[in-house]
Amino acid sequence: MARSSLFAVTVALLGACTESAPAPALVTVRETCDDPPPATRRQDLVETIHDTPVADPYRWLEAESDPEVKAWMAAQDTYARDRLSALPRRDAIATRLGELLDIDAVSAPYHRGGVYFYIRRHKGVQKPIYYIRRGEQGREEVLLDPNKLSPDGSVAVHGVFPDFAGRLVAYKLSRNNADASTLYLRDLETGRDLADVIEGARYASPAWTPDGRGFYYVWLPTDPSIPPSELPGRAEVRFHRVGEPVSEDSIVAPATGDPSRFVGISLSRDGRWLFLHHQHGWTSSDVYLRDLHAGDSEWKPLVVGRRAIYDVTAWRDRFYVHTNDGAPRYRVFEVDPNNPARDDWKLLVPETDATLEGLQIVGERLVLAYLRDAHSAIVVRQLDGGFVRELELPGLGSASGLVGNPDEDRAYYSFTSFTEPSQIFETSVATGATRLWQRIDLPVDTSRFVVEQLRYPSKDGTPISMFVVRRRDLPLSADAPALLTGYGGFSVSMTPAFSARAVVWLEHGGVFAVPNLRGGGEYGEDWHRAGMREHKQNVFDDFAAAAQALVERGYTRHDRLALFGGSNGGLLVGATMVQHPGIARAVACAVPLLDMVRYTQFGAGKTWIPEYGDPEDPRDFAYIYPYSPYHHVAEDTRYPALLMLAADSDDRVDPMHARKFTAQIQHASRRPAWLRIESNAGHGGADLLHQTIAREADTLAFLLHHTTP
Repeated sequence: MARSSLFAVTVALLGACTESAPAPALVTVRETCDDPPPATRRQDLVETIHDTPVADPYRWLEAESDPEVKAWMAAQDTYARDRLSALPRRDAIATRLGELLDIDAVSAPYHRGGVYFYIRRHKGVQKPIYYIRRGEQGREEVLLDPNKLSPDGSVAVHGVFPDFAGRLVAYKLSRNNADASTLYLRDLETGRDLADVIEGARYASPAWTPDGRGFYYVWLPTDPSIPPSELPGRAEVRFHRVGEPVSEDSIVAPATGDPSRFVGISLSRDGRWLFLHHQHGWTSSDVYLRDLHAGDSEWKPLVVGRRAIYDVTAWRDRFYVHTNDGAPRYRVFEVDPNNPARDDWKLLVPETDATLEGLQIVGERLVLAYLRDAHSAIVVRQLDGGFVRELELPGLGSASGLVGNPDEDRAYYSFTSFTEPSQIFETSVATGATRLWQRIDLPVDTSRFVVEQLRYPSKDGTPISMFVVRRRDLPLSADAPALLTGYGGFSVSMTPAFSARAVVWLEHGGVFAVPNLRGGGEYGEDWHRAGMREHKQNVFDDFAAAAQALVERGYTRHDRLALFGGSNGGLLVGATMVQHPGIARAVACAVPLLDMVRYTQFGAGKTWIPEYGDPEDPRDFAYIYPYSPYHHVAEDTRYPALLMLAADSDDRVDPMHARKFTAQIQHASRRPAWLRIESNAGHGGADLLHQTIAREADTLAFLLHHTTP
């Protein structure tokens, strides 16, 4: 690939908010146009990549540590926050969000060796607290209080992993809610941390040995000279023996050298079978194993080189494999470890017209989580595959898997829907007896809301399903503001779930819509693959068609429509607004990918090559570049008003995407484009409640300001 190293620099002051008044017949909302955003210089930088000239006028904004970039970020953030704080409904929205989010709640408990672990949120407390009880009726004790881990609240808990005896707990802490983590060990008898501290624990999910004397984990180097995009290829599987120096941890599986590949490790409950997982994006995986009881020192392939996903659960003397191999909606096989050849696998649960999302073993039963037309079903079967029952769920919504142990009958699961805050149920796997264990009561009358699931044709005629939520007491009206949100990638399924954001929008007379775009997992692996790599444009077409369907069916009109998306969903709304400038009046784009020509060079970008393709490959570049939002912003275009939401410590999707795209839109558009940068925040935002409320209030106030009179 030819890339220029020298370029001329020009400086331009951006008068990006100088939109002339639209025709009176179209004036239905307000637009703020008081003064232009901070100046941003443009580079006269054009590279020839695979015989294609590619302009990159804001390359300099990639260097976050550069003082000029830091000053630009501070100026942009101040500019955005000053205007967001002045929006007329912003404070009232924040108050309402506080009522919905600042609540008392508790998670379902899970136990190890008689110690019960759970999380409790307390009203008026910024972060949820991790608790234990010694015995079901034991005294509640604090395990970890994230509110006290740092004076400024910047330290977050990123996972708690007790051993099977409930004697030791491994836990991960991160700075600024970033993915990078450090792992610690705590002795529950003394309540004190051990000297064992493991840096580079970003991908570590400790797999404890049955005796609790050690665990397997994935380790990353912490050398700052290694580019972040290369780190996944340096991941090693190691074994740590409790009490011994971390520097002496043995390497169980060396680094692959392939930064597009994830590595994982798991251990059977009896400690016999050690599984090594190589995940190639979200489309295929390889599984290797060792029989530790037999003293295996070499990895043996269980299934390797097939374009399918394999999740293996070992229990008693069998492996249970959940896979889409030959079944895009997944099925389950039983494997005899003494005859593990693929041709000898026994089909236990065949593929159906529902998507089998996951398999667990709880209470000596197979527990299967399905999606039927993008909402949940849970089926219980015998270990030999025989049907037992389907759990009765409260309605059309989303249920979690069971929280329980493979050899114990009692388990818990949660359920939520667009009209139902999270509920936790306790169930007997053996009898099916179920009772409501915990319910979150919120100050909202959800009986006023009605949920519809409709279908509409995409550009190529493919039918797409979409959930639409609106107020029962308001008639359909094109004057209603509508908020359309989606994802469309990585086999992520968008299913019904309660949302404070949706409640506030509905209470302002709006319509809330969630389409099940290709690229997601709602309808199986074929649905996923129809929206990835060379088919990625299908996702943007599906989303644009969803907007058109809302308009044609009388739910809203284009100048009352707002779009929201984050991460891969940020790419979705960025591409949609660039390809269809008149499709919506306002867009909120959070922690996005937007420069698809250079995405592999930053953050965890190389791990997404199997999903998006590699722009270094001319064949992949040919379909990536045409939709790359940053590169197709056209000057003097009335794009929707843009609120860009970035995080200062996002080590997954580099914030350079948000910076460069915002600068492009400010230069080209006649409508506002504001960049809000969350401090002490990672890809998932900050974990302080007041920051979450402030971000949501700013977002909703911005979108409502531009879509309502």
